[in-house]
Amino acid sequence: MSKLPTICFLTGTLNAFAGAERMTAVIANALAERGYPVRILSLWDKASVFPLHAGVVHDALFESRPSFKRQYLATVAGIRRFVRQHRIDALIEVDTMLTLFTLPATVGLKVRRIAWEHCHFDEDLGKPARKLARVLAARVSSAVVVLTERDRARWIEALRPRCNVVALPNPLPFPMPVAPAPRDSQTVLAVGRLTTSKGFDVLIAAWEKVARMAPGWRLLIIGEGEERQRLESLRNRLGLETSVSLPGIQADISPAYARASIFCLSSRYEGFGLVLIEAMAYGLPIVSTACPQGPRELLGPDDAITVPVEDAEQLAEALLTLIGSPSTAESLGARGRQTARAYEINHLVDRWIPLLE
Repeated sequence: MSKLPTICFLTGTLNAFAGAERMTAVIANALAERGYPVRILSLWDKASVFPLHAGVVHDALFESRPSFKRQYLATVAGIRRFVRQHRIDALIEVDTMLTLFTLPATVGLKVRRIAWEHCHFDEDLGKPARKLARVLAARVSSAVVVLTERDRARWIEALRPRCNVVALPNPLPFPMPVAPAPRDSQTVLAVGRLTTSKGFDVLIAAWEKVARMAPGWRLLIIGEGEERQRLESLRNRLGLETSVSLPGIQADISPAYARASIFCLSSRYEGFGLVLIEAMAYGLPIVSTACPQGPRELLGPDDAITVPVEDAEQLAEALLTLIGSPSTAESLGARGRQTARAYEINHLVDRWIPLLE
């Protein structure tokens, strides 16, 4: 039997509740469970907010986040030293921006470099250098992994990559629940970072009408971020203090899904939208914006009610439809639960392995 390759995930930090970091831990743990030697190299901070398998070794180049402009050469040298010292066979860059470091760091080394894109192609998250990094990744990586078939098509159309571009969706990060949520509470759940991209301002604006028409219902928005003060001000200005809660981050999100009756995604854009899969696994009926990427590909016509981006009126009407029609909500929830089974971790790890070997 041939020796399993040594795999390293290169990421910014695992000490932050964010989607890419969470998926790093989930995939690394699943590969370690199958016997692969797995390391995670964070650029800063050796702490992790996500549990790691005993077989996963986590290291960090810096104790705290450095200025990468000033520490660029030190970062490149540190990555190169790590790859050589630990004889890494496959290096997974958990952000195409990392290609700017790994390309010079691995010159002359025999290592497979896989660029893992977590953002959709037409969004640079305010970093113009991301466009250059994507061009380089398309030219010099062993493979590029994107989250949706639509994004794969954009990469191929725009960059004509020299490597294989593979669409691999994010997996469900927890085991499929044995039973769906009982859906016996009057709670609409939303989950995500409190940022402009998530559209929680639109959701709170929509909730003004929902609260008026369905006064017993409550909106729970779980997450943290720079928009907290603005969102709380909007909630208070609309007089929704008693029906809209923003409790912050919850390390284990599963109980929130289990206690909810409806899930809402109000994003202006998404790279994927893993929270939709999580909600469907619990059998929650979904109202979602029809983002160009992610939701539009994940959600079939029988999985959710979709509405245009930034349309508070239609978002409110869709939520009221589910609140007022238990049979529609039940049907959507049951269908979504079946869809979620395709995203169980073992199915998707099977598709990662050919890229690593």
